[in-house]
Amino acid sequence: YTLWQHFKGARAMVIALANHSETGEELVVYRCMDNNGKTNHKDGIYARPLSMFLSEVDHEKYPEVEQKYRFEEIKD
Repeated sequence: YTLWQHFKGARAMVIALANHSETGEELVVYRCMDNNGKTNHKDGIYARPLSMFLSEVDHEKYPEVEQKYRFEEIKD
């Protein structure tokens, strides 16, 4: 498993990469942790398109955010 930091402060543990059964789209399956109201969803298991998981933060919408990407891997 790898840990990732969401730009709003929560952490995510990537559980698996998967393919959507109908479209073949690549998905990231992850566990949201330490959310405490920092993002729009609660702690739990989620899936989102890989392209969205790795996308850049919309800095026009969130000008105060310094993190470049929506999720960035937490390195030891």
